[in-house]
Amino acid sequence: MTNPQDAGLTGRYLVLLEDDAVAAGARAMTKVAGLRMASTADSAGASVASMFNEADGLILHEIGVAVVSAAEDQASRLAVAAAEPGPIATVEAERIVHAITAEAPAEPVATADESAFTWGLQAVRASACPVDATGVRVAVLDTGFDVRHPDFAGRNVTTASFIRGEDVQDGHGHGTHCIGTACGPRKPATGPGYGVAFNADIYAGKVLSNRGSGSDGGILAGISWAIANGCRVVSMSLGAPTQPGTPHSTVFEQVAKRAMDAGTLIIAAAGNESSRGAGHIASVSHPANCPSIMSVGAINEAQAIADFSCGSMDLIGQVDVVAPGENVLSSWTGGGQKRLRGTSMATPHVAGIAALISAQYGAKSWELWARLVQTATRLNLPSTDVGAGLVQAP
Repeated sequence: MTNPQDAGLTGRYLVLLEDDAVAAGARAMTKVAGLRMASTADSAGASVASMFNEADGLILHEIGVAVVSAAEDQASRLAVAAAEPGPIATVEAERIVHAITAEAPAEPVATADESAFTWGLQAVRASACPVDATGVRVAVLDTGFDVRHPDFAGRNVTTASFIRGEDVQDGHGHGTHCIGTACGPRKPATGPGYGVAFNADIYAGKVLSNRGSGSDGGILAGISWAIANGCRVVSMSLGAPTQPGTPHSTVFEQVAKRAMDAGTLIIAAAGNESSRGAGHIASVSHPANCPSIMSVGAINEAQAIADFSCGSMDLIGQVDVVAPGENVLSSWTGGGQKRLRGTSMATPHVAGIAALISAQYGAKSWELWARLVQTATRLNLPSTDVGAGLVQAP
């Protein structure tokens, strides 16, 4: 028997419920497949991570999605129900997802003067932007956060872990790095300023383990938590590789639309699977390939597309914008800073700028998307690689 993990799957299923059909969907899953369902609406303070193992399935009430453990025959019955009129809309296999990043090569940083600000902040003009994003809530769903990092002392930080057996403390580093780029300081104790939305309220959701991996269900739980907490922006530097022609996730697309309706913009990394020097351009990763999730590619300091950055290989997954993703300096676990490369590093630049735009104009969801693409600097590169271009601070 094939191990689901060999195919990048967890063995669980995602069940999308029709709009405003959570209660009816819970009853249907019990009737059709005999599943015992729990709901985050009835959590009574229990952590979502623990609730995943307390029943056959957990309904993420805020977004109308259930994550279920089901035998093949139960999953088949759910799929049959989804094909008929009723509260069950779609059933998908749950994927394994990973942090999208790579270590920066051991070479000098290129030509920018970083004595005051990182080259990334300069490239997106955040270093000259006076907008104060205080009160704008930015959720970064990743490997957690170094809650003791001195560069964030006194900041408004709210945390939650969706990884069973692990608290939000970042044992990997990727999450701390992404939070630093999106919301870190402009005047740290040492080194250049590296944070775009430097006064924004931080919501650190741990959806990837200390090993850098997680599941669709954990991501969806984090999105549900971010929406419930009124986060204007959700930044996700994570995903799973896709093959050309593979349909995007119906579940994630509908969740992204529901997030938009709630005033929340989801931004995700396009992926690092390309090797452009060898002539290989990979398709945009899941879930960034969903039309209603803003997909972010990476450029280097010369404003060329990064070698690893995925591209728009078909009509399914598109790159919407790009941001700095090479030799990006940001916060790291243990109180210091580190350089990384990847579309993971580009994504929080965009999230931070979205927070600044939100603070400046009161924009949310679709208006945020429109302003990000309309104000991006056009680059002399194919739109299939860079979308609307390099994002710019207001």
